Amino acid sequence: MLEGLLKFKKWMTSALNFVLIIVVALLVVDVVWGVFSRHVLGEQTKWTEELARFLLVWVSLLGGAVAFGTKGHLGVDYFVGKFHPETQRLMAIVSHLVVLFFAAAIFVYGGGRVVADALTMEQTTPALGWKMGYVYLALPIAGVFMIIYTIENLVETLVTPVGEGE
Repeated sequence: MLEGLLKFKKWMTSALNFVLIIVVALLVVDVVWGVFSRHVLGEQTKWTEELARFLLVWVSLLGGAVAFGTKGHLGVDYFVGKFHPETQRLMAIVSHLVVLFFAAAIFVYGGGRVVADALTMEQTTPALGWKMGYVYLALPIAGVFMIIYTIENLVETLVTPVGEGE
């Protein structure tokens, strides 16, 4: 079971990394065009700054989900490392459950409410004319990925014998 879970995690991370590469490439092209239009054409294209802001939001949230899933996020585990291996495992389980609650409550539920409210109120972006609900979709989507990664990490913690994997 753990092997299949790890294969799925690897595939999901690769897919997200591919999406992030595309979004960062779009961000770079957008910013370069904005600078070019400002300095060469004399006036910055109006939509470039807005698009860059939205792309940066998506890169940040999805990149954060990937960093979380690959355990590349910032963590201070100096004191936890001093505990007995069984206590370390218990702390890891509690940590996964807290993250699971936070991702579900804030990102998925709260983000879903923000998306629904923005779509209901028909908010649009000033320069691009996009519905803001689609921009806010980054919150629940990143939350879903964080939940999947957290469940995978929790299962991995539960099935790994105490003392291994540290």
